[in-house]
Amino acid sequence: MFKKAAIIGDGAMATFCAMLLVEKGVDVTMWGYDAGQLKEIERVGENVKFLPGYKLPKELRFEARDEEIFRSAEVVVSAVPCQFMRGVWKRLQPHLAEGMPIVSVTKGIENSSLLCPSQILKDVLGEPVRCVALSGPTIADELMRHLPAVACAAGPDEPLTIEVQKTFSTSWFRVYVNMDIVGVELAGAMKNVIAIAAGIIDGMGAGDNAKAALLSRGLVEITRLGVAMGARSETFAGLTGLGDLVTTCISPKGRNRSFGERIGRGVSAGDAIKATDSVIEGVATCRSVVELAKRHHVEMPITEAVYEVIFEGKAVPVAIRELMTRDLKSE
Repeated sequence: MFKKAAIIGDGAMATFCAMLLVEKGVDVTMWGYDAGQLKEIERVGENVKFLPGYKLPKELRFEARDEEIFRSAEVVVSAVPCQFMRGVWKRLQPHLAEGMPIVSVTKGIENSSLLCPSQILKDVLGEPVRCVALSGPTIADELMRHLPAVACAAGPDEPLTIEVQKTFSTSWFRVYVNMDIVGVELAGAMKNVIAIAAGIIDGMGAGDNAKAALLSRGLVEITRLGVAMGARSETFAGLTGLGDLVTTCISPKGRNRSFGERIGRGVSAGDAIKATDSVIEGVATCRSVVELAKRHHVEMPITEAVYEVIFEGKAVPVAIRELMTRDLKSE
């Protein structure tokens, strides 16, 4: 188990990871891109912007200086939104020791490169990068309340992945191991697109039958592209696939589902984005997934419909009618 950790990021998942590790006796220091915001979190003792109402452990330390954040760390947690990862890690790279283990809790696919978080780290930091993805059905608000939850640590380095499993596991947060980091990261990213569609269904009152169909067929799309990109099909039936998909599509706390719900109620995509301070990762991810589907010749009609609604202004009833009247086929 690691004893000293640096958290890169100051959002909801960064805050949860910091809290959990401190409670396990790990010496934790948090870094944020915005030094002023980081200072405010330290002053208030609470992440008011992303997780209001939860007091942070007094043992948690804060460090805004790039050159100091990694000085005593044994492991680094990367909790930066996907589209901002490259810039942050280019900035921090000169101060990171070679071979430092990195646990990525980011979900998404970079628009410019179509890379997943662990691939972005390798692209920026160069080889070797020792990276483990920690992912699963993990709504931060519930985690801060110590409600039972399960996640998956995935990476090609089995001993490191097991070490991460031991470091993060508690009596209420259980971590499994999976060697399929490709599938775990793709599943964690793509489910956000389906969650937007689930929110649209909720917003327009299309019913539970429609939502069940969406989750089932959405999982088919996710699996189809994942397998085409080298992932194991079993991964998508597990925690980071089906598990995370269900949580994101039903939770009232989910940003992506809530964003879709606003659209389903008639709000424009632009106004729906403005209605939240958090990053709605599924919006950017939708662009990347559509491009990946084209590159790998994979059919993803639900994802394409979400793209057309968000970026091309297609009316929701039209998008649904087109999905429902596609050529009939076997399941």
